[in-house]
Amino acid sequence: MSFSLISIASNSSSPLVRKLPIVSEFYSSFSAYPFEYYFHYHSSSTNFRSTTIHSHLSTSFRPVNSISNSSSSAEDYSLVDISSPSASAADDELGVSDSDDEKAHQEHEIQTTCSYSSSLPDRWHVLGLGQAMVDFSGIVDDEFLVRLGLNKGTRKIVNHEERGKVLRAMDGCSYKAAAGGSLSNTLSALARLGGQALNIAMAGSVGSDPLGGFYRSKLQRANVKFLSAPVWDGTTGTVIVLTTPDAQRTMLAYQGTSSRVNYDPCLASLISKTSILIVEGYLFEFPDTIKTIARACEEAHKCGALVAITASDVTCIERHYDDFWDIMANYADIIFANSDEARAFCHFPSGESPVCATRYLSHFVPFVSVTDGRKGSYIGVKGEAVYIPPSPCVPVDTCGAGDAYASGILYGLLRGVSDLRGMGSLASKVASIVVSQQGTRLRVKDVVELAESFLFHHESSTMSS
Repeated sequence: MSFSLISIASNSSSPLVRKLPIVSEFYSSFSAYPFEYYFHYHSSSTNFRSTTIHSHLSTSFRPVNSISNSSSSAEDYSLVDISSPSASAADDELGVSDSDDEKAHQEHEIQTTCSYSSSLPDRWHVLGLGQAMVDFSGIVDDEFLVRLGLNKGTRKIVNHEERGKVLRAMDGCSYKAAAGGSLSNTLSALARLGGQALNIAMAGSVGSDPLGGFYRSKLQRANVKFLSAPVWDGTTGTVIVLTTPDAQRTMLAYQGTSSRVNYDPCLASLISKTSILIVEGYLFEFPDTIKTIARACEEAHKCGALVAITASDVTCIERHYDDFWDIMANYADIIFANSDEARAFCHFPSGESPVCATRYLSHFVPFVSVTDGRKGSYIGVKGEAVYIPPSPCVPVDTCGAGDAYASGILYGLLRGVSDLRGMGSLASKVASIVVSQQGTRLRVKDVVELAESFLFHHESSTMSS
Protein backbone atom coordinates (compact mmCIF):
# COMPACT_ATOMS: atom_id res chain seq x y z
CA MET A 1 0.00 0.00 0.00
CA SER A 2 1.42 3.39 -0.97
CA PHE A 3 1.10 6.45 1.18
CA SER A 4 2.44 9.97 1.56
CA LEU A 5 4.45 11.09 4.57
CA ILE A 6 3.26 14.29 6.15
CA SER A 7 5.44 16.28 8.51
CA ILE A 8 3.10 18.06 10.89
CA ALA A 9 5.83 20.25 12.25
CA SER A 10 7.84 22.65 10.14
CA ASN A 11 10.18 24.56 12.42
CA SER A 12 13.43 23.56 10.73
CA SER A 13 15.48 25.60 13.20
CA SER A 14 14.36 23.49 16.14
CA PRO A 15 16.71 20.67 17.17
CA LEU A 16 13.64 18.62 18.03
CA VAL A 17 11.99 18.58 14.64
CA ARG A 18 13.05 17.24 11.26
CA LYS A 19 11.36 19.07 8.43
CA LEU A 20 9.87 16.94 5.67
CA PRO A 21 8.70 18.20 2.26
CA ILE A 22 5.24 19.70 2.12
CA VAL A 23 2.77 17.47 0.34
CA SER A 24 1.23 19.24 -2.64
CA GLU A 25 -2.29 20.57 -2.13
CA PHE A 26 -1.92 19.73 1.57
CA TYR A 27 -4.23 22.46 2.75
CA SER A 28 -7.07 21.72 0.33
CA SER A 29 -7.00 17.93 0.55
CA PHE A 30 -6.13 16.81 4.07
CA SER A 31 -8.37 13.76 3.80
CA ALA A 32 -6.44 12.48 0.79
CA TYR A 33 -3.36 11.72 2.86
CA PRO A 34 -2.85 9.53 5.89
CA PHE A 35 -2.37 11.77 8.91
CA GLU A 36 -0.18 9.28 10.69
CA TYR A 37 3.52 9.92 10.53
CA TYR A 38 5.77 12.61 11.84
CA PHE A 39 9.37 12.68 12.97
CA HIS A 40 11.03 14.17 16.03
CA TYR A 41 14.70 14.42 16.67
CA HIS A 42 15.68 14.36 20.32
CA SER A 43 18.89 16.05 21.36
CA SER A 44 19.46 13.25 23.87
CA SER A 45 19.44 10.66 21.10
CA THR A 46 21.37 10.16 17.90
CA ASN A 47 18.39 8.58 16.17
CA PHE A 48 15.27 9.99 14.64
CA ARG A 49 12.04 8.79 16.21
CA SER A 50 9.24 7.79 13.85
CA THR A 51 5.84 7.89 15.46
CA THR A 52 2.56 6.63 14.09
CA ILE A 53 -0.54 7.61 15.97
CA HIS A 54 -2.04 4.24 15.11
CA SER A 55 0.70 2.55 17.12
CA HIS A 56 -0.51 4.27 20.26
CA LEU A 57 -3.81 2.45 20.09
CA SER A 58 -4.29 -0.98 21.58
CA THR A 59 -5.54 -3.66 19.21
CA SER A 60 -8.32 -4.23 21.71
CA PHE A 61 -9.88 -0.85 20.86
CA ARG A 62 -13.31 -1.99 19.75
CA PRO A 63 -16.01 -0.02 17.90
CA VAL A 64 -17.76 2.64 19.89
CA ASN A 65 -20.99 0.68 20.23
CA SER A 66 -19.19 -1.34 22.88
CA ILE A 67 -19.83 1.51 25.31
CA SER A 68 -21.27 0.08 28.47
CA ASN A 69 -24.86 1.10 28.98
CA SER A 70 -24.49 0.41 32.66
CA SER A 71 -23.16 3.94 33.13
CA SER A 72 -25.89 6.17 34.38
CA SER A 73 -26.83 9.05 32.12
CA ALA A 74 -29.51 10.37 34.40
CA GLU A 75 -27.20 11.15 37.30
CA ASP A 76 -24.40 13.21 35.84
CA TYR A 77 -24.30 15.23 39.04
CA SER A 78 -24.82 14.50 42.70
CA LEU A 79 -25.21 17.11 45.41
CA VAL A 80 -22.70 16.78 48.20
CA ASP A 81 -22.85 18.45 51.59
CA ILE A 82 -19.24 19.18 52.50
CA SER A 83 -20.13 19.83 56.11
CA SER A 84 -22.42 16.89 56.69
CA PRO A 85 -21.27 14.04 58.94
CA SER A 86 -23.23 11.70 56.72
CA ALA A 87 -20.68 12.33 54.01
CA SER A 88 -18.21 10.19 55.92
CA ALA A 89 -19.06 7.34 53.57
CA ALA A 90 -16.81 9.02 51.06
CA ASP A 91 -13.97 8.76 53.56
CA ASP A 92 -14.68 5.07 53.98
CA GLU A 93 -14.29 4.69 50.24
CA LEU A 94 -10.78 6.10 50.56
CA GLY A 95 -9.88 3.89 53.49
CA VAL A 96 -9.54 6.83 55.90
CA SER A 97 -9.76 6.00 59.57
CA ASP A 98 -9.81 8.62 62.32
CA SER A 99 -7.79 6.31 64.55
CA ASP A 100 -4.89 6.10 62.08
CA ASP A 101 -1.92 8.29 62.84
CA GLU A 102 -0.48 10.34 60.01
CA LYS A 103 2.63 8.24 59.49
CA ALA A 104 0.72 4.99 59.20
CA HIS A 105 -1.71 6.57 56.77
CA GLN A 106 1.06 7.92 54.57
CA GLU A 107 2.67 4.47 54.44
CA HIS A 108 -0.70 3.05 53.46
CA GLU A 109 -1.01 5.65 50.69
CA ILE A 110 2.36 4.72 49.20
CA GLN A 111 1.53 1.03 49.32
CA THR A 112 -1.91 1.61 47.79
CA THR A 113 -0.59 3.74 44.95
CA CYS A 114 2.15 1.36 43.87
CA SER A 115 0.45 -1.99 44.48
CA TYR A 116 -2.76 -0.80 42.78
CA SER A 117 -1.01 -1.21 39.43
CA SER A 118 -1.41 -4.97 39.62
CA SER A 119 -5.12 -4.58 38.81
CA LEU A 120 -4.62 -1.96 36.11
CA PRO A 121 -4.34 -2.48 32.32
CA ASP A 122 -0.93 -2.98 30.74
CA ARG A 123 -1.20 0.31 28.86
CA TRP A 124 -3.18 3.54 28.97
CA HIS A 125 -4.46 5.22 25.85
CA VAL A 126 -4.49 8.59 27.63
CA LEU A 127 -3.06 9.69 30.98
CA GLY A 128 -3.98 13.14 32.26
CA LEU A 129 -1.83 15.15 34.65
CA GLY A 130 -3.77 18.00 36.17
CA GLN A 131 -5.76 19.65 38.91
CA ALA A 132 -8.33 17.47 40.64
CA MET A 133 -11.14 19.76 41.71
CA VAL A 134 -14.85 19.51 42.49
CA ASP A 135 -17.06 21.91 40.52
CA PHE A 136 -20.01 23.68 42.12
CA SER A 137 -21.99 25.12 39.22
CA GLY A 138 -25.07 27.30 39.48
CA ILE A 139 -27.07 29.86 37.50
CA VAL A 140 -27.16 33.35 39.02
CA ASP A 141 -28.11 36.85 37.87
CA ASP A 142 -25.86 39.86 37.42
CA GLU A 143 -27.02 41.31 40.74
CA PHE A 144 -25.59 38.28 42.55
CA LEU A 145 -22.15 38.98 41.08
CA VAL A 146 -22.35 42.68 41.93
CA ARG A 147 -23.38 41.89 45.50
CA LEU A 148 -20.25 39.77 45.95
CA GLY A 149 -18.00 42.20 44.10
CA LEU A 150 -17.20 39.76 41.30
CA ASN A 151 -16.30 40.72 37.73
CA LYS A 152 -18.35 38.74 35.25
CA GLY A 153 -16.47 36.37 32.98
CA THR A 154 -13.28 36.26 35.05
CA ARG A 155 -11.44 33.54 36.95
CA LYS A 156 -10.28 34.32 40.48
CA ILE A 157 -8.24 32.37 43.03
CA VAL A 158 -9.93 32.42 46.45
CA ASN A 159 -8.98 31.20 49.91
CA HIS A 160 -10.95 28.89 52.19
CA GLU A 161 -12.89 31.73 53.83
CA GLU A 162 -13.82 33.37 50.53
CA ARG A 163 -15.03 30.05 49.18
CA GLY A 164 -17.27 29.61 52.21
CA LYS A 165 -18.69 33.11 51.77
CA VAL A 166 -19.72 32.44 48.17
CA LEU A 167 -21.20 29.02 48.96
CA ARG A 168 -23.24 30.53 51.79
CA ALA A 169 -24.48 33.21 49.39
CA MET A 170 -25.57 30.44 47.03
CA ASP A 171 -27.68 28.84 49.76
CA GLY A 172 -31.17 28.55 48.33
CA CYS A 173 -29.91 28.76 44.75
CA SER A 174 -30.01 25.78 42.43
CA TYR A 175 -26.51 24.42 42.01
CA LYS A 176 -24.88 21.09 41.34
CA ALA A 177 -21.60 19.42 42.22
CA ALA A 178 -19.46 17.37 39.86
CA ALA A 179 -15.96 15.98 39.57
CA GLY A 180 -14.68 18.96 37.66
CA GLY A 181 -11.53 20.63 36.57
CA SER A 182 -10.72 21.30 32.94
CA LEU A 183 -8.72 18.13 32.40
CA SER A 184 -11.14 15.74 34.07
CA ASN A 185 -13.91 17.18 31.88
CA THR A 186 -11.89 16.27 28.80
CA LEU A 187 -10.98 12.81 30.08
CA SER A 188 -14.57 12.02 31.09
CA ALA A 189 -15.91 13.09 27.70
CA LEU A 190 -13.23 11.05 25.93
CA ALA A 191 -14.07 8.00 28.05
CA ARG A 192 -17.72 8.38 27.06
CA LEU A 193 -16.80 8.60 23.39
CA GLY A 194 -14.53 5.56 23.47
CA GLY A 195 -16.46 3.45 25.96
CA GLN A 196 -14.92 0.48 27.74
CA ALA A 197 -12.42 -0.02 24.93
CA LEU A 198 -10.42 3.04 25.97
CA ASN A 199 -8.16 2.99 29.03
CA ILE A 200 -8.22 6.51 30.46
CA ALA A 201 -6.52 7.60 33.67
CA MET A 202 -5.71 10.74 35.61
CA ALA A 203 -3.01 11.65 38.10
CA GLY A 204 -3.44 14.61 40.41
CA SER A 205 -4.09 15.36 44.04
CA VAL A 206 -7.21 15.18 46.22
CA GLY A 207 -7.60 15.41 49.97
CA SER A 208 -8.74 12.71 52.37
CA ASP A 209 -11.97 14.68 52.91
CA PRO A 210 -15.48 13.74 51.67
CA LEU A 211 -15.00 15.82 48.52
CA GLY A 212 -11.93 13.75 47.66
CA GLY A 213 -13.95 10.56 47.89
CA PHE A 214 -16.71 12.18 45.84
CA TYR A 215 -14.21 13.14 43.13
CA ARG A 216 -12.66 9.69 42.83
CA SER A 217 -16.07 8.04 42.80
CA LYS A 218 -17.39 10.29 40.04
CA LEU A 219 -14.37 9.74 37.82
CA GLN A 220 -14.70 6.01 38.34
CA ARG A 221 -18.33 6.19 37.19
CA ALA A 222 -17.14 8.06 34.10
CA ASN A 223 -14.70 5.20 33.32
CA VAL A 224 -11.66 7.29 34.27
CA LYS A 225 -9.25 5.82 36.80
CA PHE A 226 -7.88 8.31 39.32
CA LEU A 227 -4.53 6.81 40.25
CA SER A 228 -3.10 9.17 42.87
CA ALA A 229 -3.45 8.45 46.59
CA PRO A 230 -5.30 11.05 48.72
CA VAL A 231 -3.33 13.64 50.67
CA TRP A 232 -3.71 12.87 54.35
CA ASP A 233 -5.63 15.63 56.15
CA GLY A 234 -5.78 17.63 52.91
CA THR A 235 -8.71 19.66 51.57
CA THR A 236 -9.79 18.90 48.01
CA GLY A 237 -9.76 21.85 45.63
CA THR A 238 -13.00 23.31 44.33
CA VAL A 239 -14.16 25.57 41.52
CA ILE A 240 -17.36 27.57 41.86
CA VAL A 241 -18.81 28.28 38.41
CA LEU A 242 -21.43 31.03 38.34
CA THR A 243 -23.29 31.26 35.03
CA THR A 244 -25.44 34.27 34.17
CA PRO A 245 -28.42 34.17 31.75
CA ASP A 246 -26.19 35.36 28.89
CA ALA A 247 -24.18 32.11 29.28
CA GLN A 248 -21.13 33.96 30.65
CA ARG A 249 -19.31 32.12 33.43
CA THR A 250 -17.46 33.53 36.40
CA MET A 251 -15.11 31.11 38.12
CA LEU A 252 -13.76 31.08 41.68
CA ALA A 253 -11.03 28.53 42.29
CA TYR A 254 -9.91 27.24 45.68
CA GLN A 255 -6.72 25.29 45.06
CA GLY A 256 -6.65 23.06 48.15
CA THR A 257 -4.57 19.96 47.46
CA SER A 258 -4.82 20.36 43.68
CA SER A 259 -1.53 22.26 43.57
CA ARG A 260 0.43 19.34 45.04
CA VAL A 261 1.35 17.16 42.07
CA ASN A 262 4.69 15.47 42.61
CA TYR A 263 6.85 13.41 40.28
CA ASP A 264 7.62 10.03 41.80
CA PRO A 265 8.43 6.47 40.62
CA CYS A 266 4.75 5.56 40.46
CA LEU A 267 3.94 8.47 38.15
CA ALA A 268 6.97 7.65 36.01
CA SER A 269 5.77 4.06 35.71
CA LEU A 270 2.31 5.19 34.60
CA ILE A 271 3.74 7.56 31.99
CA SER A 272 5.92 4.79 30.56
CA LYS A 273 2.74 2.82 29.83
CA THR A 274 0.70 5.55 28.16
CA SER A 275 0.16 6.57 24.54
CA ILE A 276 -0.83 10.20 25.08
CA LEU A 277 0.11 12.30 28.11
CA ILE A 278 -2.07 15.40 28.43
CA VAL A 279 -0.93 18.12 30.83
CA GLU A 280 -3.32 20.74 32.18
CA GLY A 281 -2.08 24.31 31.83
CA TYR A 282 -3.34 25.37 35.24
CA LEU A 283 -0.48 23.34 36.75
CA PHE A 284 1.96 25.97 35.50
CA GLU A 285 0.71 28.23 38.30
CA PHE A 286 2.86 26.39 40.83
CA PRO A 287 6.70 26.41 40.72
CA ASP A 288 7.09 22.89 42.11
CA THR A 289 4.55 21.53 39.64
CA ILE A 290 6.41 23.01 36.68
CA LYS A 291 9.32 20.76 37.62
CA THR A 292 6.90 17.82 37.68
CA ILE A 293 5.60 18.77 34.22
CA ALA A 294 9.10 18.91 32.73
CA ARG A 295 10.09 15.52 34.15
CA ALA A 296 6.78 13.95 33.10
CA CYS A 297 7.07 15.26 29.53
CA GLU A 298 10.68 14.11 29.31
CA GLU A 299 9.68 10.62 30.44
CA ALA A 300 6.78 10.59 27.96
CA HIS A 301 9.00 11.38 25.00
CA LYS A 302 11.62 8.91 26.15
CA CYS A 303 8.92 6.23 26.12
CA GLY A 304 7.47 7.29 22.75
CA ALA A 305 4.26 8.87 24.03
CA LEU A 306 2.65 11.95 22.52
CA VAL A 307 2.49 15.04 24.75
CA ALA A 308 -0.55 17.34 24.71
CA ILE A 309 -0.73 20.65 26.59
CA THR A 310 -3.90 22.59 27.43
CA ALA A 311 -3.52 26.37 27.61
CA SER A 312 -6.22 26.66 30.31
CA ASP A 313 -6.22 30.43 30.97
CA VAL A 314 -4.87 33.68 29.48
CA THR A 315 -3.68 35.11 32.78
CA CYS A 316 -1.91 31.84 33.54
CA ILE A 317 -0.08 32.09 30.20
CA GLU A 318 0.88 35.71 30.84
CA ARG A 319 2.29 34.91 34.28
CA HIS A 320 4.21 31.83 33.15
CA TYR A 321 4.89 32.60 29.50
CA ASP A 322 8.50 31.38 29.48
CA ASP A 323 7.64 28.16 31.34
CA PHE A 324 4.87 27.35 28.86
CA TRP A 325 7.11 27.91 25.87
CA ASP A 326 9.95 25.92 27.37
CA ILE A 327 7.66 22.88 27.59
CA MET A 328 5.92 23.52 24.27
CA ALA A 329 9.12 24.01 22.28
CA ASN A 330 10.82 20.96 23.70
CA TYR A 331 8.05 18.44 24.25
CA ALA A 332 4.58 19.37 22.97
CA ASP A 333 3.06 17.42 20.08
CA ILE A 334 -0.45 18.85 20.57
CA ILE A 335 -1.68 22.15 22.01
CA PHE A 336 -5.28 23.01 22.95
CA ALA A 337 -6.21 26.70 23.31
CA ASN A 338 -9.02 29.14 22.71
CA SER A 339 -8.51 32.21 20.54
CA ASP A 340 -7.50 34.51 23.42
CA GLU A 341 -5.04 31.95 24.76
CA ALA A 342 -3.56 31.36 21.32
CA ARG A 343 -3.01 35.11 20.87
CA ALA A 344 -1.40 35.26 24.33
CA PHE A 345 1.08 32.57 23.31
CA CYS A 346 2.00 34.61 20.24
CA HIS A 347 1.97 38.05 21.93
CA PHE A 348 -0.63 39.10 19.36
CA PRO A 349 -3.07 41.97 20.10
CA SER A 350 -6.66 41.12 20.99
CA GLY A 351 -7.93 42.17 17.57
CA GLU A 352 -5.64 39.77 15.71
CA SER A 353 -7.39 36.95 13.88
CA PRO A 354 -7.18 33.51 15.54
CA VAL A 355 -6.21 32.18 12.10
CA CYS A 356 -2.89 34.01 12.36
CA ALA A 357 -2.27 32.67 15.86
CA THR A 358 -3.13 29.14 14.77
CA ARG A 359 -0.76 29.28 11.82
CA TYR A 360 2.02 30.78 13.91
CA LEU A 361 1.79 28.19 16.67
CA SER A 362 1.74 25.33 14.17
CA HIS A 363 5.31 26.21 13.18
CA PHE A 364 6.41 25.20 16.68
CA VAL A 365 3.88 22.57 17.77
CA PRO A 366 2.92 19.79 15.31
CA PHE A 367 -0.84 19.85 15.97
CA VAL A 368 -2.65 23.01 17.13
CA SER A 369 -6.32 23.19 18.13
CA VAL A 370 -7.81 26.68 18.60
CA THR A 371 -11.48 27.28 19.47
CA ASP A 372 -13.21 30.61 18.83
CA GLY A 373 -16.54 30.24 20.58
CA ARG A 374 -19.65 30.59 18.44
CA LYS A 375 -17.48 31.55 15.45
CA GLY A 376 -16.05 28.05 15.09
CA SER A 377 -12.55 26.66 15.51
CA TYR A 378 -9.28 25.97 13.72
CA ILE A 379 -6.83 23.11 13.42
CA GLY A 380 -3.29 24.21 12.67
CA VAL A 381 -0.80 21.95 10.91
CA LYS A 382 2.49 22.95 9.29
CA GLY A 383 1.76 26.65 9.06
CA GLU A 384 -1.77 26.19 7.71
CA ALA A 385 -5.11 26.54 9.49
CA VAL A 386 -8.20 24.49 8.71
CA TYR A 387 -11.47 26.22 9.60
CA ILE A 388 -14.09 24.14 11.43
CA PRO A 389 -17.63 25.62 11.36
CA PRO A 390 -19.51 25.68 14.68
CA SER A 391 -22.30 23.21 15.35
CA PRO A 392 -25.57 25.09 15.84
CA CYS A 393 -27.02 25.06 19.35
CA VAL A 394 -28.79 27.25 21.89
CA PRO A 395 -26.17 28.11 24.53
CA VAL A 396 -27.15 27.42 28.13
CA ASP A 397 -23.79 27.08 29.86
CA THR A 398 -20.44 27.54 28.10
CA CYS A 399 -18.51 25.93 30.95
CA GLY A 400 -16.54 22.95 29.67
CA ALA A 401 -17.08 23.63 25.96
CA GLY A 402 -13.37 23.77 25.17
CA ASP A 403 -12.73 20.71 27.31
CA ALA A 404 -15.35 18.76 25.38
CA TYR A 405 -13.90 19.95 22.08
CA ALA A 406 -10.49 18.60 23.08
CA SER A 407 -12.02 15.19 23.78
CA GLY A 408 -13.31 15.01 20.21
CA ILE A 409 -9.86 15.81 18.83
CA LEU A 410 -8.19 13.19 21.03
CA TYR A 411 -10.78 10.60 20.02
CA GLY A 412 -10.09 11.27 16.36
CA LEU A 413 -6.34 10.97 16.89
CA LEU A 414 -6.73 7.70 18.76
CA ARG A 415 -8.88 6.34 15.95
CA GLY A 416 -6.17 7.21 13.43
CA VAL A 417 -8.41 9.63 11.54
CA SER A 418 -6.68 11.42 8.65
CA ASP A 419 -9.51 13.84 7.81
CA LEU A 420 -8.82 16.91 9.96
CA ARG A 421 -12.10 18.55 9.00
CA GLY A 422 -14.02 15.45 10.03
CA MET A 423 -12.12 15.28 13.30
CA GLY A 424 -12.80 18.96 13.97
CA SER A 425 -16.47 18.54 13.10
CA LEU A 426 -16.80 15.78 15.69
CA ALA A 427 -15.09 17.96 18.29
CA SER A 428 -17.43 20.84 17.46
CA LYS A 429 -20.50 18.64 17.85
CA VAL A 430 -19.30 17.30 21.20
CA ALA A 431 -18.77 20.88 22.40
CA SER A 432 -22.23 21.95 21.20
CA ILE A 433 -23.85 19.21 23.28
CA VAL A 434 -22.12 20.47 26.41
CA VAL A 435 -22.94 24.12 25.67
CA SER A 436 -26.65 23.35 25.24
CA GLN A 437 -27.01 21.91 28.75
CA GLN A 438 -26.11 22.85 32.30
CA GLY A 439 -23.04 20.91 33.37
CA THR A 440 -20.08 19.42 31.57
CA ARG A 441 -20.86 15.69 31.48
CA LEU A 442 -22.03 14.04 28.26
CA ARG A 443 -25.01 11.72 28.27
CA VAL A 444 -24.33 8.20 27.04
CA LYS A 445 -27.16 8.32 24.48
CA ASP A 446 -25.82 11.50 22.86
CA VAL A 447 -22.28 10.16 22.76
CA VAL A 448 -23.15 6.78 21.23
CA GLU A 449 -25.11 8.36 18.38
CA LEU A 450 -22.42 10.96 17.75
CA ALA A 451 -19.47 8.56 17.77
CA GLU A 452 -21.23 5.95 15.63
CA SER A 453 -22.13 8.59 13.04
CA PHE A 454 -18.55 9.87 13.04
CA LEU A 455 -17.06 6.40 12.56
CA PHE A 456 -19.56 5.57 9.82
CA HIS A 457 -18.62 8.65 7.79
CA HIS A 458 -14.92 8.11 8.49
CA GLU A 459 -15.01 4.50 7.34
CA SER A 460 -17.11 5.40 4.29
CA SER A 461 -14.66 8.11 3.21
CA THR A 462 -11.74 5.73 3.75
CA MET A 463 -13.33 3.07 1.56
CA SER A 464 -14.18 5.55 -1.20
CA SER A 465 -10.62 6.86 -1.27
